[in-house]
Amino acid sequence: MGTRTTLLALCRRIEPLIVLQQLGSALFDTALQMVVKDSCSNSTDGGPNSTSTMDSRQRAMSDFYMTYNLLAKLTPIVPAIILAKLGDRGWRKAPIIAPLVGYVVSRLVLLLVIVLRWPIQVMWIGVSLQGFSGGFSAIWAGVMTIVSLGSTEQRRSMVMMRVELLYGLAGLLGSLVSGHLFQLYGSSLGQGTVLVAVSLLLYGLCLLAAVWLLEVSVGDSKSEVTTPLIGKSSEVGEEVAAAGGIRGNRVNIGLLFAGGVMYDVAVAGAVEILVSFQMKEPLNWNAKQVGYGNASGFLIFLTSFLGVLVMSRCISDSSLIIIGMLSFASGIYFMAFVTETYMFYLARSLMLFALIPTPTIRSMLSQQVTGSSYGITLTSFQLSFKVASLAYTPAYTKIYQHTLDWLPGFVFLLSSFITVLATIPISIVGCRLSLKPAYRRIEASGHRRQECKLIG
Repeated sequence: MGTRTTLLALCRRIEPLIVLQQLGSALFDTALQMVVKDSCSNSTDGGPNSTSTMDSRQRAMSDFYMTYNLLAKLTPIVPAIILAKLGDRGWRKAPIIAPLVGYVVSRLVLLLVIVLRWPIQVMWIGVSLQGFSGGFSAIWAGVMTIVSLGSTEQRRSMVMMRVELLYGLAGLLGSLVSGHLFQLYGSSLGQGTVLVAVSLLLYGLCLLAAVWLLEVSVGDSKSEVTTPLIGKSSEVGEEVAAAGGIRGNRVNIGLLFAGGVMYDVAVAGAVEILVSFQMKEPLNWNAKQVGYGNASGFLIFLTSFLGVLVMSRCISDSSLIIIGMLSFASGIYFMAFVTETYMFYLARSLMLFALIPTPTIRSMLSQQVTGSSYGITLTSFQLSFKVASLAYTPAYTKIYQHTLDWLPGFVFLLSSFITVLATIPISIVGCRLSLKPAYRRIEASGHRRQECKLIG
């Protein structure tokens, strides 16, 4: 009886949904990548070893992903805001359930593309439907809102990284098996059918669990209880301090947004091109290699979690973010010169802590606002990435296409430079937060002196 109760309680938490969703996503990513490669290979002319043909395939793939990624990032903007507001008004499950419906539809469209031999451009319709349901912006902000509400400020960074760890481990497992599943097919259905069908099944289970099992528990999100000063003068002082705190919070929020957006531009821009880069000579990966390559990316979730677990005991959140950014900057710089598969994994190994910055920035943002604003703040942060993609996705794609002949990895050098720039606003936030306690102590002493004068 006790075991059944414990199992039911576990199924009602957010963690099983994260695992199911990411398992399905990892399978889908490998399937889409291979289907796009096959489609672009069939649509180009010339011999298999022709340099012009390989370049045309790269341009066709990058053009497809440019449109696909723009649709995936821009269509969720308005729906995600609406879902975030619903979540802050008490409908906490809405930002999770609605996007899952879109994910199910999108996976179904890819299955139809494979089985019915539809052109790959039909996936633009699938990703648009996924976006209009809220997409990743809504579902991940919804997950992080639930996590924030159920944790204290002191433990929030660790709890968020634990969620990221589950997400990464599920992605690692899904990526490792995805290449093998892709090669399974029955009769004349074609490669990828089983892989996409399993992904669709996992998303279906995730949707059912979100509707019928998920429960939202709200813990004590307060970090400490402040003791007010006695007397009228102290009340005035509190009002002044509160006004100054609000202004300070707004500056901190702006700096955190700036650093987070710059880092996302560097990471997302590079990752979008990496999908095409893996299919280009001299790498030219098959389905298994794609799965293993994606798994190496998810392994960074584990190393980043361990990094937070160890380093958070002795350094601040802002320092953690900077270490993570510099880790990615060094790895993506090395990626620019990769010509062999083993070099790819060496570049990945330098990105050990690359997943630390974004969840830690989310944690710091949640500490700058009240609990009733978690949903809209975290969703706005996620949507700021989508707005930025309107510029960086086409920019990265065109830069990659124009540098194919002399340095295909030039965009990775660009990402490394942008990442270093992103450390500047985070450093400023770290300095501001380190000075804040001293400011409050001086301010409190001033209020007490003023009170003594009034009493005297």
